[in-house]
Amino acid sequence: MSNSIRYLTRRLGFYSIAAWAALTLNFFIPRLMPGDPAAIIFARFRGKLTPEAMVALRETFGLTDGPLLIQYFSYIKSMFKGDLGVSIAYFPEPVANIISTGLLWTIFLAGTSLVISFIIGTLLGAIISWKRGGRLDSFLPPFLAFIGAFPYFWLAMLSLYIFGFKLEWFPLRHAYSDDVTVGLNIPFIFSSIYHAILPATTMVLVSLGGWMLSMRNTMITTLGSDYITLARAKGLSSWIVMLKYAARNAILPNFTGFGMALGFVLSGALLTEIIFSYPGQGYLLLQAVRSQDFPLMQGLFMTITLAVLAANWFVDIAILFLDPRTRK
Repeated sequence: MSNSIRYLTRRLGFYSIAAWAALTLNFFIPRLMPGDPAAIIFARFRGKLTPEAMVALRETFGLTDGPLLIQYFSYIKSMFKGDLGVSIAYFPEPVANIISTGLLWTIFLAGTSLVISFIIGTLLGAIISWKRGGRLDSFLPPFLAFIGAFPYFWLAMLSLYIFGFKLEWFPLRHAYSDDVTVGLNIPFIFSSIYHAILPATTMVLVSLGGWMLSMRNTMITTLGSDYITLARAKGLSSWIVMLKYAARNAILPNFTGFGMALGFVLSGALLTEIIFSYPGQGYLLLQAVRSQDFPLMQGLFMTITLAVLAANWFVDIAILFLDPRTRK
């Protein structure tokens, strides 16, 4: 157990240093760029603001003429308090409030799609590798590789045109209907699920082949190991050998990739959210870039970075229990 604790502590220390580096870069890079958020807002009003208002705006965005080191420690303190500043595009709305709204929709859509595609793809990869040369093994890999070869935005637009515009089976835009009340009520929940079916299905179809092929290739290598031969010789059932002996070891590379993908979920499915007008993190990031909303961009980049680091650390914990070799 002491080896496991040392391993996790060492990994946590590494991720903490990476998080500190990301925070530091997030502070210095916008300040090295010409102009600042206050100047952008001042320019939009075309001279209608007084110089005193300009000073107040700079203080609102945390831009003062004080020493850079003092500004840096003030910025770190605000980060730990959850104060990410004030948005330019949605002024005077706090950045934290805007991100929290988009974050929920991104987790619901992209997170659910990722989990579904990972589970189905990994399971299919294990089954077709166990029954190599069968009908599924002959049909599924080339079919899903063919689907995955299409550009995602083309597949999303095609599905939206056929099932949304022509057949009118699914809505064309947004995350829920206008006639429902937002909250934990049945009409809102069903409306959210109904609006998410089409974008989620296209995301699952595109990513399913990658998870399946990765698991299939690793399983084929694992099935040639001596301990698999020994398990078969002991007369264990095929399902036990496939799941407990082969799949448990073959899933480790897939699980690591799942952790990375889970972290990047918070960056939002940019193309999906644009095509389906879905109000997630990717859509917010696009709006922030268009509006030169530096505080919102900083908050989004910080959220994505911390999410990737946290997801990787949780994957390290999971692998510690799945793979006994990491405990030595």
